[in-house]
Amino acid sequence: MFGTSPRKSRRTFLSLSAAVLAAGAAGAAGRPTEVPAVEDEADGVRPFRADFPEQDLADLRRRIRETRWPDRETVHDRSQGVRLATMRELAAYWASGYNWRRTEARLNSLPQFLTRIDGLDIHFIHVRSRHPNALPMILTHGWPGSVLEFLKVIDPLTNPTAHGGRPEDAFHLVIPSIPGYGFSERPQTTGWGPDRIARAWAVLMERLGYGHYVSQGGDWGAVISDRMALQRPAGLLAIHVNFPATVPPDIARSLSCGDPAPAGLAADERAAYDKLATFYRTGSGYSAMMVTRPQTVGYGLSDSPVGLAAWMYDKFAAWTYSGGAPERVLTRDEMLDDITLYWLTGTAVSSARLYWENNANNFNAVSVSLPAAVTVFPGEIYQAPLSWTRRAYHDLVYFNRADSGGHFAAWEVPDIFTDELRAAFRSLRHSPQAQAWVLPAGKSLD
Repeated sequence: MFGTSPRKSRRTFLSLSAAVLAAGAAGAAGRPTEVPAVEDEADGVRPFRADFPEQDLADLRRRIRETRWPDRETVHDRSQGVRLATMRELAAYWASGYNWRRTEARLNSLPQFLTRIDGLDIHFIHVRSRHPNALPMILTHGWPGSVLEFLKVIDPLTNPTAHGGRPEDAFHLVIPSIPGYGFSERPQTTGWGPDRIARAWAVLMERLGYGHYVSQGGDWGAVISDRMALQRPAGLLAIHVNFPATVPPDIARSLSCGDPAPAGLAADERAAYDKLATFYRTGSGYSAMMVTRPQTVGYGLSDSPVGLAAWMYDKFAAWTYSGGAPERVLTRDEMLDDITLYWLTGTAVSSARLYWENNANNFNAVSVSLPAAVTVFPGEIYQAPLSWTRRAYHDLVYFNRADSGGHFAAWEVPDIFTDELRAAFRSLRHSPQAQAWVLPAGKSLD
C-alpha cells in the first residue's frame, strides 16, 4: 500500500538522526548493519551500513584468476565487442590491485538507510544541506550504473558555497537504489517496472517529510522521472532529465523499419536520426537480450565476474564521451567499483529484469506537462533536438547543450552536471518571504 502520514514521517526522520549515531559494527554475510526501526516495520526508516565478508572478496579474486578466456577478436577495433587485451589487463588489476574496501568506506561515510515500500526494502542515501532553503531532489541512476554515479556531486549540490555556488543553489539529496539494483531488495515477483518505482519514489519523499521536491535522472532514472511527471504526485514540482524521451512517432516508425532518414529533417534532427539508426543496428543487442531473456543471460553474468565486467565495460566504452576509451573520463577504480557492487550484491539478473518489465522503447516521445528541464550531453546515445524536446515536454523551462560528458554525466563531468542542475531548477526555488513554492514563467529557449 502506498502512503504514510507526513507528520509521522517527520518524527521518524528526526528520531532517526539520533539512531544513526548509535549504529554499531556491521553485520555478517554482507548484510547491512541496522538499528532497530524507530517506528513500525511497515513505515520505518533504518540506518544501513555495507560490510561484505572477506570471503566474498576472496572468492571474487579466485574466480577472476580462474577465468576461461575466449580467443582474441579477429578485428583490430571494438566492432566485435570488448577486446581481449583490454579485459585481460582490467582483470589482472581487479584480482591483484583493486581495493573494494575504499569504496565501501566511502559509502559508509554517507547517511544510508533502508525503508520498506510496497513489500520491498529500498536502499537510499540521504544528505541534507545545511542551507535552510535547500530544494529537495531525488536522483535516480540507471543501468549499468548505481548510486555510485552520484558520489562526486553530493557535496557540490548540498554544500554549494564550498564549490563556487551560492546558498540558494543548495539541494537536499535523496539517492535511492532501484529495486533489484545495489543494496535495494531484489523483487521476487513480476510487476516492478518504471511506473511502480515512480510511485514508490513518491512514497519515499513523503515518508522523509518532503512536501515539495524535484526529480532528476538519466537512463532508467530519466524513465522513472518521466513516469513521476506523468503520475503527478502531489509533492513533485518539476523534473530534469539528461536522457530525454523525444523521438516523434513518425520518426520512431522509420527507425524501427530501418528506413533512410525522412526528407525535410533539420540538421540536428538528421544527426539524431543517424545516431539512433546506428545504435539500433550495432549497439542495442544487450537490450534485446535483457528485454527478452534476462534469466538466460543472467547465468553467465552471475557466474563469471569477467563476463559481468565485459558486459558492463562495453557500455562504459560506448556511452562515455571518451572516443571508446572510458579510462579517459572514468578511472579504472571507478568502473570496477560499479562492477564489483553488482557482483557482490548478486544483482546482474534482477537489474536486467527491469528491461523485461518495461519492454518499451525509451527513446520514443513522452507527453509530459509538468515543468521539465533537459540537458543534452554530446556523448549521449543521441542528442535530442530542441524541436523534438519541445513536443515531448510541453512546459520546457530549461534546455541546454553541454560541451562535454556522456550517458553517465554526473560520473563523467560532475562540475558540468552540478552547474546544469543549479541552472535548471533556479526558477523553482522556495521564496522564504512568500512561504510558498513559485513556478515563474520559463525563460526563452531560443
